Amino acid sequence: MKHTYKKIFAAALAASLAVSFGGCGQSTTGSSTAASAGSTGSTAAKGQVYYLNFKPEQADQFTAIAKAYTDKTGVPVKVQTAASGTYEQTLKSEMAKSDAPTIFICNGPVGYKTWGSYCADLTNADLTKHLTDASLALKGDGKVVGLPLAVEGYGIIYNQAIMDKYFKLDGAKAKSMDEINNFAKLKAVAEDMTAKKSKLGIKGVFASTSLKSGEDWRWQTHLANIPITYELEDSNTAVTSGVSEVSFKYANEYKNIFDLYLNNSTVDKKLLGSKSVGDSTGEFALGQCAMVQNGNWVWSDISKTDGNVVEASDIKFLPIYIGHTGEEKQGLCIGTENFACINSKASADDQKASLDFLNWLYTGDGMDYVTKSGDDGLGFIAPYDTFKGKSPDDPLAKQVTEWQNKDGIKTVPWDFTCFPSQNFKNNFGAALLQYAQGQKSWDDVKNEFVTDWKTEASASK
Repeated sequence: MKHTYKKIFAAALAASLAVSFGGCGQSTTGSSTAASAGSTGSTAAKGQVYYLNFKPEQADQFTAIAKAYTDKTGVPVKVQTAASGTYEQTLKSEMAKSDAPTIFICNGPVGYKTWGSYCADLTNADLTKHLTDASLALKGDGKVVGLPLAVEGYGIIYNQAIMDKYFKLDGAKAKSMDEINNFAKLKAVAEDMTAKKSKLGIKGVFASTSLKSGEDWRWQTHLANIPITYELEDSNTAVTSGVSEVSFKYANEYKNIFDLYLNNSTVDKKLLGSKSVGDSTGEFALGQCAMVQNGNWVWSDISKTDGNVVEASDIKFLPIYIGHTGEEKQGLCIGTENFACINSKASADDQKASLDFLNWLYTGDGMDYVTKSGDDGLGFIAPYDTFKGKSPDDPLAKQVTEWQNKDGIKTVPWDFTCFPSQNFKNNFGAALLQYAQGQKSWDDVKNEFVTDWKTEASASK
């Protein structure tokens, strides 16, 4: 997300957080290959860990996990969290320091172009051998260079209680969620719900479309993923090979769903430049709307919102339908963009300490922190065989797993890892805001998307 992969909510900390236990010595240039992680213990600790976190909404959780690991092993662990939309900028700043991150996040092939020289070879690392699917690893120059922290899913989250209330109204355009399996039906239902919002006790069908700078990743990345995935499928283009240009072939399909969000929202679209993801999360949690586009990671923020009225049993996922042919068989967008990389320029001791930390979290005593949700849990769907029989306890993560296993349903991959740069995403987000405010035509948005993609892709070569 983040995307990333991406993501900040009202309850999240966007400022830098650090947990320091003992002094942090300077990192020195070490081997380009990280040693395989060994066992952890409380004996004299060598090395230290500095994790630059990509996920602002889980800053508190990673801080708690760092403390637990230090208490157990004596290994100093520092966690710093980049504010939403600033990860690349923060990473560049931190990597220039003598005590640079020992674990950092690379968001896929495009990120590897920038950070490849800092990525240690993880091909023979112990954790790599536990992947449930070897294709989930980030590869570069014939080596495994990044390991996924989680498999995640996103779509349209809905409140079943509000939808059931609507289905009972006279003239409802559907009688159950099973009938909503394409854009045409979703549009008919959403517009009818807007007409009847006073009867439903809501301010709008969809939560506010957050278009504030740095808060627009749901639209300039996650939503854009769907039409781009379909375009890449048409041309048989693999994201790992790099995508130098696109035509935004399905721009009108993108406009379909984006307009539906804008026109059936809790907030006038001219005011969206001041709205954050946290605002939309709060609106959904308080029952002010029936739907919100987001991912399984948002449950902890919804559940912790003061005044939350959404029961765990009522929070469900619907695919993001845009009007594409055959979308009745479309599922959620499921994948990963959070690849943990070990800094090859850190000392050998720090590289080993960092892999030990990841091993503890994904194969050892720290595994419960990965699957449980709450103040000290991540609620991740972990793609490692050590988690067989272990699944996250939050309802949205369970929904992702259910959609993955539905017969005849095709998951939408996270192809946004091929988007050429953060600058491209920022430009697209700014154009979307101008469109929402009536300052730019849709043709202008489409043309800028195509031009900026080609320009940024060329600049990254």
